[in-house]
Amino acid sequence: MQKEWPTLACPSGNGVTFWSHEWDKHGTCSEEVLDQHSYFAGSYSLSSIKSAIQSGVGYTPFVECNTDESGNSQLYQVYLCVDNSGSNLVECPVFPHGKCGSQIEFPSF
Repeated sequence: MQKEWPTLACPSGNGVTFWSHEWDKHGTCSEEVLDQHSYFAGSYSLSSIKSAIQSGVGYTPFVECNTDESGNSQLYQVYLCVDNSGSNLVECPVFPHGKCGSQIEFPSF
């Protein structure tokens, strides 16, 4: 956890408060797909990412990846399509070209 999810707060703590906040505020939205351990894991399956997004918004996303210096797939962009008015999500008629590995990491900032 210290390596993959470090707290950058000042003064720096042991991370427990930060991790608790992240799970309570963001992680609980993924409870149907990910338990706490899976949420904080270093990588996620492409299918679980797409499934979580589709479950949340109701439309199929396209997930684009890039690779880090070690060749690991990293989440780069998520595409969803809107209608001509730009107001409503719709199923995308086509997706851009791109490829992700079966396991995807969230890049560190």
